[in-house]
Amino acid sequence: MSGGLEFMNLTYTVTKKQKIEGKWIEEQVDLLHKISGHAPKGSVTAVMGPSGAGKSTFLDGLAGRIASGSLQGRVSMEGRLMSPSLIKRTSAYVMQDDRLFPMLTVYETLMYAAEFRLGEEVSYSEKQARVEKLIEQLGLTNARNTYIGNEEVRGVSGGERRRVSIGVDMIHGPALLFLDEPTSGLDSSSAHSVIEKVHDVAMAGSVVILTIHQPSHRILTLLDNLFILARGQLIYQGSPKDVGVHLSNMGRKVPKGENSIEYLLDVIAEYDRSTLTIAALAEYYITKIRPPALTDDVDISIVSASSVKGLGHDAAGIMHLRSPSMKHMGVEESRSISIDMGSSAHVVNEFDHSVRTPRGKGRGRSGIVESFTFTPSRTHRRSGLSPNYVNSEEIVSTTGSTLRSSEYTVGESDYFYKNPIQMSPHDIDLGPKFPNSFHKEVLVLIKRNFHNIRRTPELFLSRQVVLTVMGAMLGTMFLFPDKDVQGMTNVLSFFISTVCLFFFSSNDAVPAFIQERFIFIRESSHNAYRASSYVISGLITNLPFLLIQALTYFIIVWYLLKLNGDFYYFVLVLFVSLITTNSFVVFVSSVVPNYILGYAAVIAFTAIFFLFCGFFIPRESIPIYWQWMHYISTIKYSYEGMIMNEYSRDICYTFLDETKGICALHRTEVLTGLSISTDKMNKWVSLASLLGWAVIYRILFYIILRFASKNQRT
Repeated sequence: MSGGLEFMNLTYTVTKKQKIEGKWIEEQVDLLHKISGHAPKGSVTAVMGPSGAGKSTFLDGLAGRIASGSLQGRVSMEGRLMSPSLIKRTSAYVMQDDRLFPMLTVYETLMYAAEFRLGEEVSYSEKQARVEKLIEQLGLTNARNTYIGNEEVRGVSGGERRRVSIGVDMIHGPALLFLDEPTSGLDSSSAHSVIEKVHDVAMAGSVVILTIHQPSHRILTLLDNLFILARGQLIYQGSPKDVGVHLSNMGRKVPKGENSIEYLLDVIAEYDRSTLTIAALAEYYITKIRPPALTDDVDISIVSASSVKGLGHDAAGIMHLRSPSMKHMGVEESRSISIDMGSSAHVVNEFDHSVRTPRGKGRGRSGIVESFTFTPSRTHRRSGLSPNYVNSEEIVSTTGSTLRSSEYTVGESDYFYKNPIQMSPHDIDLGPKFPNSFHKEVLVLIKRNFHNIRRTPELFLSRQVVLTVMGAMLGTMFLFPDKDVQGMTNVLSFFISTVCLFFFSSNDAVPAFIQERFIFIRESSHNAYRASSYVISGLITNLPFLLIQALTYFIIVWYLLKLNGDFYYFVLVLFVSLITTNSFVVFVSSVVPNYILGYAAVIAFTAIFFLFCGFFIPRESIPIYWQWMHYISTIKYSYEGMIMNEYSRDICYTFLDETKGICALHRTEVLTGLSISTDKMNKWVSLASLLGWAVIYRILFYIILRFASKNQRT
């Protein structure tokens, strides 16, 4: 099949720090360096290379997973220039780790993927039919109703789980399919089965690009195109069958009985350890000029006519080659060869004494080289390459080569670039950005959330048990408080204990959300649904369970303590307190990298809120430079709301002489002594403030998910 994904001059540079002689020095390092090539449509393109070659970085660059502005170069599909946002809308990315809900079956997992990816214009019955067909194509018929499983619940095998992950991302028939190490951790049979299914996807008309490590011979027969990288540079591109020819032309014939790809990786390792470095092999791929043998003491320098000020392209460039140890080529002394650097310049291959134009991706459409650059490049200076071996990475064609030395940023600005066929990305009609409407997304997410809760009720039940047991303990501890100062102290202690219990009870949501966050990143990175839909659906799903927990606690403690406030307000304070703490916990969980730090952060902030809530130190006694903490303490609003609900009625709390009606302490005096307003409306202000903090935390949660959870390199 014709067409496919084309990329030109992909370069990704990062700043690394290293300590040299006690000083930290910043160094610019290319993780990818001017990689150009083509991944054909209808074929499987594999990316290989030694550790640190840049395979995953390269895949991320093609998939739009490197932040716009950090990656330089151009990516086009079927002749149309693509930006990261366009690539994400037309592609799918299968991560190395299988991030799936363990308590959903294979069918349920793929069905939810179909509901998210296929859109509302496809009927539910059609989605079911597509899922059933996909299950059959992926060889998952026997595992159709088996749980995905995890360490605790036995589920599908590793190979089946990997195929499910692939199915989730290919349910909508993406034009581009990226897979990061799809055979990692699988046995030979399972790995072959996975690649076989991937090959079927490619044969259906998709562009499939995957990274792979040490494929078996059976897997190699399923790979149509191969990229071999080393230290961010392209060493080989072509058919896996032609690797042996590539090595032979380089003067490194593959030993009998050895695998040609493995031998090429050995050659790469040899050059990487030498003074010539990987750059010599990268140059050979571009220019087809055989690199100096590692046993030769070769000194190559190139003087470019175009690099000399005042000289045009018609001037003559001089190439000097000095090799005292070339006796095997019949050359015993250094020699100087002049090359005409005019508009139809040729490159001298000093190994076979013939003159030819460069072949392969390094040449332009006419196979003509414009010039050699004289000044050593940045890669030259960094790589440790011998100063006598000059990199010719700046070779470009005079007739519109696909390897222009100009650089383009793969980003939204590319919309204004006209490619050679004069087609702008504005001309691409990909339909709506998201397959479903906001309301449809929310409904499907709520449905899936309830599905998971029904299968894993431990989180809800554990919190329910904690609140029930602690409610009974606190209710009986402060049972029927007397109407005196000690009784008032007992009630205040109960209120602060209740608030702290409610704020600490949601800590168990930290690991649950952090585990789910990876699934959200995978699904939302290719526009399966909006971040806002995820936030709203999560809140709606939790509301009924939080209300049940608040009501359970209320029923236990209300009559045991003979509380006198408005019972419905007390329920509302409990309910909103749970909503607020839940919102706070998911916000913190979205920021921290793991659940250990999540626990630590939630506990630390809850303790700080507890300290500044006004129970230990009244607001006016808090140092002025810490008083702002009093107002951001969410515990303050729950605590003061409960107290105002209990004591805001202007009636006597305890009598000095009840028969004569002489009051010793009015309820409002309790509030005055605690520096709390006696206005009955203020308890509603506290409730509104508490709810406001819940909204703020949810908004911050959304901002983190929307803008800081893109699964991108910076």
